[in-house]
This record gives sequence, structure tokens and C-alpha cells, in this order.
Amino acid sequence: MTRHVACEAGPGAPGAADPGKLSLGEAAAEAAGLHESLHRHNRLYYVEAAPEISDSAYDALFRRLQALEAAHPSLGTADSPTRRVGADPLETLPGIEHAAPMLSLDSAREVAEVRRFDDRLRKALGDEEVRYVLEPKLDGASLELVYVGGVLERAVTRGNGRVGEGVTENVRTIRTVPLRLRRDELPAPAFLAVRGEAMMHLSDFESLNQRRIEADEPPYQNPRNATSGALRQLDSRIAARRPLTVLAYDVMVVAGAAFDSDSEGIAALKAWGFRTPERVTLARSVEEIAAYHRAFDADRESLDYEIDGVVAKLDALAPRAVLGSTAHHPRWAIAFKFEPRKEVTRIDRIFVSVGRTGVLTPVALLRPVEVGGVTVSRASLHNREELERKDLREGDLVRVQRAGDVIPQIVERIDDETRVRGEPFAMPAACPSCGTEPRAKGPFTVCPNHLACRAQLKARIAHFGSRGALDIEGLGEETAALLVDKGLVGELADLFDLTVEDLVPLEGFGEVSARNLVGAIRDRKRVELARFLVGLGIPEVGAAVARDLALHFRGIEALRAAPEEALAEIRGVGEKMSAAIRGFFEIPDVRDALDRLLGRGFRFIVPEAPPAGDEAKEGWAGKTIVLTGSMKDGPRSELARELRRRGARVAGSVSSRTDLLVAGANPGSKLEKARRLGVEVLDEARLRARLSAPRAGGAVD
Repeated sequence: MTRHVACEAGPGAPGAADPGKLSLGEAAAEAAGLHESLHRHNRLYYVEAAPEISDSAYDALFRRLQALEAAHPSLGTADSPTRRVGADPLETLPGIEHAAPMLSLDSAREVAEVRRFDDRLRKALGDEEVRYVLEPKLDGASLELVYVGGVLERAVTRGNGRVGEGVTENVRTIRTVPLRLRRDELPAPAFLAVRGEAMMHLSDFESLNQRRIEADEPPYQNPRNATSGALRQLDSRIAARRPLTVLAYDVMVVAGAAFDSDSEGIAALKAWGFRTPERVTLARSVEEIAAYHRAFDADRESLDYEIDGVVAKLDALAPRAVLGSTAHHPRWAIAFKFEPRKEVTRIDRIFVSVGRTGVLTPVALLRPVEVGGVTVSRASLHNREELERKDLREGDLVRVQRAGDVIPQIVERIDDETRVRGEPFAMPAACPSCGTEPRAKGPFTVCPNHLACRAQLKARIAHFGSRGALDIEGLGEETAALLVDKGLVGELADLFDLTVEDLVPLEGFGEVSARNLVGAIRDRKRVELARFLVGLGIPEVGAAVARDLALHFRGIEALRAAPEEALAEIRGVGEKMSAAIRGFFEIPDVRDALDRLLGRGFRFIVPEAPPAGDEAKEGWAGKTIVLTGSMKDGPRSELARELRRRGARVAGSVSSRTDLLVAGANPGSKLEKARRLGVEVLDEARLRARLSAPRAGGAVD
């Protein structure tokens, strides 16, 4: 949508006086005119979809107001259109109590449930009082917007319904939120609290993910998560770049205006400049509610936004007070939900992700679908050969399942006669991150540019700081990408040279968060040797093998110098893994990068030596044990530490060499594999009983 050119003259026109030479009164008068003009054009463009000036004309007005405020800072009021670009980062989001409780809605999936709701209202109020407002149930993030004297004072997330997070600076950047209420049709009330839904249109969401993919950043899972994440940004300048929309649908509290019905309140919201949901209508019967539900359900796939049902709420406000609310939901409204999308969905696009080891993996971005109670919006297509075998293309209709109830996967393509299939997808001829020509490695496609490929570096940094490796709080995927993009980190060693001054200018950082990250990184110079080995990303080496290596060699230099034969003798390593480990340490670039990393002054904590004497006789020493599922009487990490103290080897996966599997609640596929291989299985209670009453002799039991 482009703005129509109407050649608007007025403030900001060429030849306007230098703002610094204007008196405060002159500047204030011009700024007031610019406020009116910019607020009007914002509403026409974002709310009414009827622009009257070109983008360049709008930008000229906006820049003029910025210049006036720069010359006269007192003009930078809370309702200034310049607040749309964001403000300085916050350190935390404040907790704020709502003007009125933001309750959930009771829900129904069957017409019979809606009919019972309708019968209760008619019995309590009589037939004449029952008229409903019908509206789509938007699937976004609920917000409270509070206006004092017609100016936006605060914006608060729903939180627990009574207290939410203050996200005012972020919401000020959203163009569909009026910074001050329109007054030409209705006067602005002294106080107004509005409930609305922040959301992202599907087309905007796909464009955002496209930009993230092109920038070597992971795509968001779904529009709701992307919206919630944007609202909770500490740096509102980041939120300003996210394509958010807010639709207002409820007057929560008002002082200085009065309404008899919800439909009057919605009309007032429109008059005050809010954007409201489409297709809001009135109904008097369950049959009309059901027809409205069917119509939206039929159009659901063609909508440019996510909805999960429709809402029917009593229109008259006075009877609402009579009906009241429970602690959870009002008794005068109900959400008539759609059946969740199950199993069958569509591939919106296919992109290629570059992993830490250089493997180029095709990934399908899916129209969000519920599978086994979990919303799935992307699935790995694994490798070049798998993609060719299944012949999956953008736009295909597919069936999705979760392998082992965990990993989303596309099972098959479903014939769809309603559309022509897209072109076959081909792996790129150049790495999407660095442009290097990839190589085939069996069924995989690999970028060989390991040290200079930005995507691989970002993934290595995030892995290095992950919970299973050095566990550096604050060093996640987004921060790793930011450090690489800004040229602050070119290899792992550079992390330990970062300063607070390096980080403070970056988006999302303030003085406190910068100091916290620098401190967290430097604290990890003293680290468990096994964690450091995991963080290096040595091929084939997971947590259990890293611990075995650390326990055996007791130092990084001894491990680096170990020949294949010595490595292969270690329990759990073998010939293939020993060759991979030896090969890793012999790569010249890896050797040099590791030297620079170790030069930052690490002090390694080595594992305790294996137990001897009575503890060794308990029968745990040398046993390979796998823990799976959630434990009732304490975290798995505590059990793992105790088993290692007794000499057991705690592994992360089940194999034919596993001696024992300990299964907590929801154990997943590891339990099935253990049973298939004939591995002994214990529950948590029996394991703890054995640990508390160890037996002599060489057997575990």
C-alpha cells in the first residue's frame, strides 16, 4: 500500500526556518501542527488504509519534527510521533497492575455447549436482554492500553490477569496504536483502559522470517511467539522494526464517557482512532453464532492472520454486572473454538540452514499445525537425498508427525488438485552464508569454509555458551549473531576480549546487561574440562564421552597429543570416534585457534578419580547408565552426579552397551529403545532405594 500524493503544504515544507533559530514558542506552535498532521496520516495509512500523501512527503514532515525536537528537547512529549522509532533500552520490564482484571474466556468446541451457555443467560435475563456481539478470536498477545487525558500513558501485557509487564515504549512504536486519541467525532475521556490484541499478519511474519534467514538468524516458530518476543524487548528500537499490529476490541474502564452496550464501545474505539477486528456483527440466536463460526472457519486458510475461534459476548453492559464473573472468566461471554489444525498443513517455503559443522540442511517453514498437542511450524528435510526422494516443494500439502512424540517430521506429500505445484527445490550452488561452493559428503551438502563462514561461527559461539557446554548466561543465538555481525567476535578466543564498552552501543544492551555478559564470559575461564571439550564441538564427542576423555587424560594438552590407539582404548570411544577426535586436533586452523583460546588463561576442573575400595565394590563402577524423563524427588543432574561419584558412566543415549536405563515420568523413545535392546530398566524409586542401601559384591543388584 502506498500513500496517495495530495501535495500537502504546511509544516515541514522546503524553505522552513532553521529550528535552532526559532524561539521555543514558535517551535512549539510548528510542532503542534506537525503532531496533528502526522497523527492524521498515521491513522489514514495504518488504520483506515486510505493514505493521502506519498511516503516521501510523510518522511519530510517526520524529519522536520525530529529536527524541532532536537533543537528544543522539551517538545519531545510522550505522544510525539517521533516516539514510533523507539527509545533507549530498559534494564528490566516493570510489573504493573491492570486497571481492571484481564480475565480469560470460557470456551466451547461444540454447538451444544454454546446452546447451554445461551440457555443460562436467557434464564437469568430473559429473551429480550440477550443480544450478542460476535467477533473473531485473535491468536496473538493480549494488551491493556491506558490513556489519561487522551494520551497513551502505559501499555501492559496480560501477565497473570491482574499484573502484567509494562511494555509502553515498545507499544508506542506500533503504528496502529494511537499515541493520543482522535477527538473530532467524540471527546477524549479523562481516563480510558482498552483491551486489545497485539499480532503479526502472516505475510509480515513470513517476510520477517525471510529477513532473519538471509541474516543467518534462526526463523521464529510462529507469529504469536514472534509478537510476544517483540513486546518484551528491552530495546524498543528493535520492537520498532517488527511488523506488529494491535486491534482494540474492549473498553475495560472509562471515566468521562458512558456506553450502554459493547457495540457502542467498539464504535467509540473506532472514533478515537483505534483499529478494530473485522467482521464484528450482532446476533440474537445460537444458530446465528454457529453460522458466524462456520463462515470464519471456512475462510480460515485464506486469512492473513491467525484466529482460533470466534467470541460471543453479551452486548448490553448493565446485565453483565448482574451475571458477574468467576475468578477465571466472565459469565457473559464464550469463545467458540475451532478444531485445531491436525497433521495436514502446507509448506510455505523451504530454506537452507547452515549448521555449526557446515552442513547445509533444507528446512520447511510450515503453516502452523497442531500435532500431538504441540504447535509445529517448521520441520527439517534432513539432507539432499531425502528431499529428492520425497519430492517436496514450496506450496505442497503435507502430513506431519512428531517422531518419538518430539521431533517434527514430514511423513508424506498429499495430492492437492486445487493448485499447480511449484518448481522442484534444489540445494544452492553456494553457501547461503559465505558464498563458498559446497561439497557433497554422502547424502549431505557441506560448506568447507569452517572458520570464515559466518553462520558456522555464530552456531559455534552459541554452542560454546550453551547449557551443556560452558553455560554462559546471556550468550544465546541472537547475541552470538549480533557479536559476529558487528565484527566483535571472529573466533571463540575473541569472546574473552569483550568489554562493557564494546557491548553497550549494541541493540538490546544497557550498562547492566553488558556488564553481566562480560562477567559471565570471564567467569568461565575456570571451567570443568569436560564442559570445555563439549564446547569445542569435537566431532562425535558428547557429554558422556567428554567426561570419559577428561577423566582419562586429566588435561587438555595430554588429550591433544594422544594418538588414535590411546584414544580407541577408552571405554565408549572406539576406532571411528578416535579417528574423528585425532583428525580434529590435527587440522592446522583448529590447532591455531585452540592455542589462541587457551592463551586466554583457562583453569580446568578435572573430574574426581574413580572410586576405590568399598564404594567400587557397590557394583556401580564401570556401568553405563542412561537417565530419561523427569524425576519426582530431584533433578536428573543430582542423580547423575551421585552415580558418577560411585564410578558409573552416565550417557545421553541408549545403545547395546548401556547397562541400565532409569526412567522417570514421560520417558519418551529412550525407554522403547532400551526395551527393544533388552537393557534393564528401573524407575526412580527403585534406583534411589539401591543408592541408599548399596550391596556388597560386583553386581548392581
